[in-house]
Amino acid sequence: MKTFQTALLAALISTSSVVTAHAYTDEDSYVAVSNTAMSVTGDIQFDDFSITFENGKTLSFSGLVSDTFVVDGEEIPASVYQVSRPGDPVLENGNRLCGSGAVTYIANWDDGGRSLIAVFTGDEAPSSNEEMCASYTYEQ
Repeated sequence: MKTFQTALLAALISTSSVVTAHAYTDEDSYVAVSNTAMSVTGDIQFDDFSITFENGKTLSFSGLVSDTFVVDGEEIPASVYQVSRPGDPVLENGNRLCGSGAVTYIANWDDGGRSLIAVFTGDEAPSSNEEMCASYTYEQ
């Protein structure tokens, strides 16, 4: 009987751990709505630590470098992340995220209920959308 109880307890703990691990996630799912997002990134998973594209490629962030950003001359709330290992991964249809060099920063902001993501290749943290090499629009 003691062997059965031990096995049952181990099974309950194991099941509990699995359920807990999948019950909470910081990632948000975004559905591609712009033509560029649909043809380059597909749908994405995005959180404070990384962005994962529909084909499974990921860019990890080393940290948040700003919580404001200038879009079309107006400062707005936004998140600007530094990419920990700059790159320009091959994504949907053989397209690349930027197409003109390794992505070093990614900015994310809300624009009337849609989420915009802009990518940058410079050495310095971007302060506005004028510096981006590409942008993508999503719905959450």
